Amino acid sequence: MDPLISEIPESYQRYLDEIYSISRKKKGGWITNKEISESLNVKPASVSGMLKNLRQKGFINWAQRGSIRLTEKGKKVAKQLNETHILLIKFFSRVLKIKDERLVDKLSCDIEHHITKDVSKSLRNFLSIFLDDSSQ
Repeated sequence: MDPLISEIPESYQRYLDEIYSISRKKKGGWITNKEISESLNVKPASVSGMLKNLRQKGFINWAQRGSIRLTEKGKKVAKQLNETHILLIKFFSRVLKIKDERLVDKLSCDIEHHITKDVSKSLRNFLSIFLDDSSQ
């Protein structure tokens, strides 16, 4: 059964999102604690604590002082967050016409963690209709 985003703590989501983002640029998808620490601007010890939680919940493969990679379960959550993030960016930039890219990205990042799968689907449907109508 797919994990529901709403049932996963936002702090876990942020780490899964970041691990996914970093791993997409790496061959094999393996990343390090240091990369996460630098990207999130948190101490390595804090990252290690969260990694233990994520491993315990089955979201990552990780051995202490070793590389980290998302499990299939972790990838599903991260991909869902990423898709919602992209939909929100389209909404803010193309529907609401907000020009400040940093603001759009920040809003999208903050809100993506609170959007259910059904709301994401509705947003996707709305954007497909709205953006098709507005381009004519």
